[in-house]
Amino acid sequence: MPSNKSVSEAPIFQFTNCRILRNHELQREDLWVREGKILNPEKLFFDEKGSADIQLDCQDSIIAPGFIDVQINGGFGVDFSLATDDFKSGIDLVGQKILSHGVTSFCPTLVTSPPSVYHQILPQISVRNGGAHGAGILGVHLEGPFISKEKKGAHPERCLRTFEAGAFQDLLATYGSLDCVRIVTLAPEMKRSSEVIRELTKRGICVSLGHSVANLSQAEEAVQQGATFITHLFNAMLPFHHRDPGIVGLLTSDKIPAGRRVFYGMISDGIHTNPAALRIAHRAHPKGLVLVTDAIAGMGLAPGRHTLGQQVVEIDGLNTYIAGTKTLSGSVATMDTCVRHFLEATGCSIETALEAASLHPAQLLGIEHEKGTLNYDSDADFLMLSNSLHVQATYIAGERVWRRDAPGV
Repeated sequence: MPSNKSVSEAPIFQFTNCRILRNHELQREDLWVREGKILNPEKLFFDEKGSADIQLDCQDSIIAPGFIDVQINGGFGVDFSLATDDFKSGIDLVGQKILSHGVTSFCPTLVTSPPSVYHQILPQISVRNGGAHGAGILGVHLEGPFISKEKKGAHPERCLRTFEAGAFQDLLATYGSLDCVRIVTLAPEMKRSSEVIRELTKRGICVSLGHSVANLSQAEEAVQQGATFITHLFNAMLPFHHRDPGIVGLLTSDKIPAGRRVFYGMISDGIHTNPAALRIAHRAHPKGLVLVTDAIAGMGLAPGRHTLGQQVVEIDGLNTYIAGTKTLSGSVATMDTCVRHFLEATGCSIETALEAASLHPAQLLGIEHEKGTLNYDSDADFLMLSNSLHVQATYIAGERVWRRDAPGV
């Protein structure tokens, strides 16, 4: 059939011999791509009378949407909470390196820092599309400093702040700008947090609850004000108690406003959360689970001493601690590792594991019409994976940006 280019001169790519994750199941179909978007083949055949210009045999790979990491503090020696002269090249390096782990978009995350650090770093980060240069940047995740002293985790106590009389103005003064901010993690039990949540939500910024001693009613109030996310569930919050389950209780709360879904991040690295706790959360609220790496600068490097913002951390195997303590401080797990561990720990389907790293984070950020799915007209950000969910190739906007160098791939 001759190709009809009346609609577009751009070449049409047809990925064949693959199983595509679409509508929550792996389907044996071809994937059609043009100009960085996923095409509807029926429209192509019947409306345009078109056909493929280039066919690619995927050798029975799984094709899934690219992974989206909404909490990553750095990696490969780069710490997003350290103001350096070459900060931009650092963020570029991480964006490039995570392509091999299937991440096509991410939210660089800054941990609790002095105002001067935010003022220096935030203007250097801009939202941008991904490509051969690296994964796309969806906006910054600011984790702190408006968090609980009791549940500060690896965050430096001297930099923690509370909301004073002009709560939202305090936040603006601390950060300097919210121009490229996508998520703010705060403790909802803090005085005046309700007005801050309302103001952030009004600006389209996702509010996440974390590093907190909030009880369930305080957490429910925060959700009613607009909060939609929980930062690394179980970590840095009160443990589940049957009389007051705290923030964890949001997973089965009957006080969530109609039509709203609460999402929760989980660090599925085999260290931060016992597999039984991972199973409990997943079975209680499967559609809200978002896999995050919470990776620090030491991800991808040998064990030893590294930084996390203002703190020195020590990597011992897969454990990362504040130096000289047993306080966990982020992870060194990559996103593809987290997906495989989640699959193994919960016994969930392959589709479920892949959606926890793609569809769910996209839904959390309200970008599920562009990313996180392989629906027609969405961005052609996708992965080729083996049956064991090892990444074989990464594509952004239909362009291959990373490939595993192995025979037959």
